[in-house]
Amino acid sequence: MAGVRLVDVWKIFGDFQAVKEMNLEIKDGEFMVLLGPSGCGKTTTLRMIAGLEEPSKGQIYIGDKLVADPEKGIFIPPKDRDIAMVFQSYALYPHMTVYDNIAFPLKLRKVPKQEIDQRVREVAELLGLTELLNRKPRELSGGQRQRVALGRAIVRRPKVFLMDEPLSNLDAKLRVKMRAELKKLQRQLGVTTIYVTHDQVEAMTMGDRIAVMNAGVLQQVGTPEEVYDKPANTFVAGFIGSPPMNFLDASVTEDGFLDFGEFRLKLLSDQFEVLQELGYVGREVIFGIRPEDVYDALFAQVKVPGENMVRARVDIVENLGGEKVVHLRVGGLSFVGKFSAESKVREGEEVDVVFDMKKIHTFDKKTKKAIF
Repeated sequence: MAGVRLVDVWKIFGDFQAVKEMNLEIKDGEFMVLLGPSGCGKTTTLRMIAGLEEPSKGQIYIGDKLVADPEKGIFIPPKDRDIAMVFQSYALYPHMTVYDNIAFPLKLRKVPKQEIDQRVREVAELLGLTELLNRKPRELSGGQRQRVALGRAIVRRPKVFLMDEPLSNLDAKLRVKMRAELKKLQRQLGVTTIYVTHDQVEAMTMGDRIAVMNAGVLQQVGTPEEVYDKPANTFVAGFIGSPPMNFLDASVTEDGFLDFGEFRLKLLSDQFEVLQELGYVGREVIFGIRPEDVYDALFAQVKVPGENMVRARVDIVENLGGEKVVHLRVGGLSFVGKFSAESKVREGEEVDVVFDMKKIHTFDKKTKKAIF
C-alpha cells in the first residue's frame, strides 16, 4: 500500500492553466475524493497521478517513489506506477467473458495460470460475480458491468486505485447502492483510493476526506464534516450542500446586529467580538446560512422574537415528503429554508421564519474567505 503526494504541481496547456500549485497529501489507505465542477482540474490531476499526463511543474510521489518531476527529467510510465484505474465507461472487452475480462491484466503480467484462477474467483466472490463468470458484457446490467470493471482493477492488487466518475453512467437507485458497496469494498481492501466526482452527495457519503477544487485551484481539504460545517470560502460553502447555502450582503452594526436593509439579525456575543476584533464593524460582510438552519417559527427549537425571527413571504414550496424546501422573500431579498414536513406553509402566504444564529457563517466581501 502507499500514500500519494503532490508537491507544487502545475499543468499548463498552452495559455490555459488547468491545475495551479497543487499541494495535496493522500494518506496510505485513505479514500480521498477530488470534488468540483466540470473543468476544475480534478480529472487532469488524476491523470497526472496515473501517468497519463505529465505535470508542467512540481513533483508527484506514490509511496516514497518519485514518479514525476519535469525539472529532474523524471517520468515513470503508468505501467510501472502500480496503480489501477476505473473509468466512467466500463471499457470491457465485448468478446471476452467476465472471467477473461477480470483475468486480462494478470495474463498480461504472465502470472501463473493457477494463481490467476484463484485471484479471479476471490474477486468474483467479493463482488458477487461468481454466477456471472461465463457471461459476456452484453448479457450484464450496468451495475454488473461496473462491478466487472472494478474486479479487473482489484485483481491486480495495486498500491493505489484511481477512479474517474465510475458511477455516473448508472441510474439514481443503482448509484446509491454502488456508493455503499464501493465504500465497503475499499474498507475491506484498505487500498489508497482517489475518486473524482462533481457530485457533492457522492463526495460527502464516500470520502474520508474531500479536496474541493475550482478553476484549477485547491480550495479546501478536510473531512466531509469540516468542509460542510467550516467552509473555507463562499465557493466551498455554496458548492457543498443541497439546496446550496444562502448568501446575503449585510452590514455589521455597532450595537451587534447584522443589517440587511429589509431586516436585522442579532449576532451572538462571541460572533460580534470576532467581527469587532477584525475591524468589520461598520463594514459589509457576506452572510451565509444553510437552508436547514432556517425554520418555520412554529417548529423552531431556537427563537428569540425580534432578534432572529423575520416575517417572510412564501414564493415556492417544494414538497419532498419528509421535508419541504421553501423559497422565501423579504422585500427584495430571497433565501431558502428547509422546513419540517409538518409545516403548513403555502405559496403566497406570509410566515414567521427563524434563523439559527449558532449556525451562521460570515465571509469577507472582497476575498470571499470565511471569517467564521
